[in-house]
Amino acid sequence: MKYTFSFLSGFRSASSWFELYATFSTFMMLLRTVINDVVPDKVRTYITTKLEEFFSYSPPDNMVSLTINQSWDERCGNNNQLYEAVFYYLPLRVTRTYKSLKIGKLDERKDLVFAVDAKEEVVDEFEGIKFKWVLDDGSKDEERVSNKREFKLSFHEKHREIVVKKYIPYILGTYETMESERRIIKLNSWSYHDWNGTDLSHPATFDSIALDPELKKSIIDDLERFLKRKEMYKKVGKPWKRGYLLYGPPGTGKSSLIAAMANYLKFDVYDLDLNSINSNSELMAAMRRTSRRSIIVLEDIDCNKEVNTRLNAPRVPYDTDSDELLGACLDDDFKVDDANVDDANVDDAKGDTFTLSGLLNCVDGLWSSHGEERITIFTTNHVEKIDPALLRPGRMDVHINLSYLKAKAFRVLASNYLDIQDHPLFEQIEDLLEKTEFTPAEVAEQLLRSEDPDIALDQLLKFLTKRA
Repeated sequence: MKYTFSFLSGFRSASSWFELYATFSTFMMLLRTVINDVVPDKVRTYITTKLEEFFSYSPPDNMVSLTINQSWDERCGNNNQLYEAVFYYLPLRVTRTYKSLKIGKLDERKDLVFAVDAKEEVVDEFEGIKFKWVLDDGSKDEERVSNKREFKLSFHEKHREIVVKKYIPYILGTYETMESERRIIKLNSWSYHDWNGTDLSHPATFDSIALDPELKKSIIDDLERFLKRKEMYKKVGKPWKRGYLLYGPPGTGKSSLIAAMANYLKFDVYDLDLNSINSNSELMAAMRRTSRRSIIVLEDIDCNKEVNTRLNAPRVPYDTDSDELLGACLDDDFKVDDANVDDANVDDAKGDTFTLSGLLNCVDGLWSSHGEERITIFTTNHVEKIDPALLRPGRMDVHINLSYLKAKAFRVLASNYLDIQDHPLFEQIEDLLEKTEFTPAEVAEQLLRSEDPDIALDQLLKFLTKRA
C-alpha cells in the first residue's frame, strides 16, 4: 500500500491539498466550458444520458420480463398473435395519458388507429398491479431488420401467475372484442378453386327485417346461446358449429335474414353454390379454407340434383304454414322421420365426383370438425325436395319457416319505411294480411312508392284489396 500512494507523498500540508483542489476545480470548469461551446447539443445530450444510465441504473433482482416478438418463427413467417393484440391494446389503455403515440388511417379500418412509437415506457394497470411495457422497434440497432419488433413486459416476480393466467388472456380477449366490433365483414364466393372476397355491404339488421317479433327473439337467443357454449360443446364431444335451414316462398326475406345474422355476429359469409362444385375433394377444400367465426351459406339447395329426395326415401312431415322456430336449441326436440335412411349408404357413387355422401361428411362427418364457431345455413323454396338425411338435427339444427307477411311483421316494415308506429289504416291492412298471402318483398315495394304515410298506406290498401 505504501508504494501505491507514493505520488501523494508531496502533499503533506493542508495548503498543498487546497492547491490540488483548486487546480482540479479549474480544470473541470475549463472542460465544462469547452463541452458547452464546442460539442453539439445532440452529442452532449447523448453523453449525459449514457452517463446517467451508467451510474444510476441498477436492475432490481425481483423484477422479471417477458418478450413478445412480432414474428414467432421467422423461418416460417408465423406472426405472433399476442404481439398484434398488445400493439392495439396498449394505445386503447393509455391514449389519454401517453405523451407520444403514432396515429394513422388504414384502408381496412373505418376509424383512426393509434400505435406505440417506442419513445417511452408505457405503464398499464390491471387489478391494482402496474405493468411496464417497452416497444423495441429495432431503430437503434442498424444490424436488425425492420420487421424484428418486440414488446417487453416487466413486472414483479410475485405476479407471474396473474400475468400468465389473467393479464395476458385479458389482453387477448380485449383485442378480439375490439376486432369484432370494428371489423369489416367479408362476403366470399367460390370460383376457380378459391374464395374471392368483397365487403358485405348489405345493411340488414334484426331491427330492420320484417319478422314476427317472437320468431326474431328466438333466433337471436339461439345465436347468443351458441356463442356462449364453446366449453359445453367440447365437454359433450361435438364440433362447435350450428346448422340452420331457412325455407319458405321466394321474397320472404331469407337473404336479408342471413345478412342480419352476419351483421349481428360480425361473422364473414362464405356463399357456396353447390352447382359450381365438381367433386367431393373440391368441396372439402372449399370448407377447409373457410375461417372460424364464419357463416357458410348454401342457397337454393333444392336446385342441386344430388340433394333432392331419392325416389325411395321416406317423406318428411312438415307443417309449412307454421311460423314456429321448429328446431329450438341444443335439446334436439325436432326429429325427422328418417329412421329408414342409412347415412352410410346414402350414395355408392365411385370416383372423385360431388355426391350427397360427400356433402353429409362435410356437414356432420369427420370433416365437419374443421374450424370452430362456424354456422352453416341452407336455404330452399321447396323443403319437400331435400333429402331427409340432410334435414335431421346435427346437420340442420334449427328449422325456420319464413312464411308470408303477417300483422306483427308488417308494423316493422311500416316503421322502417314510413317512420310511423300507428295509423288509422293499419287495422284494415293487417286484416287483409292475415287472410291473404303476401310476401314482405311485395308489401315493401308498395311502401317505397311514396314518402307520405297517408299516400303509401292508401296505395298499399288498394293493392291488397285487389289481390284478396
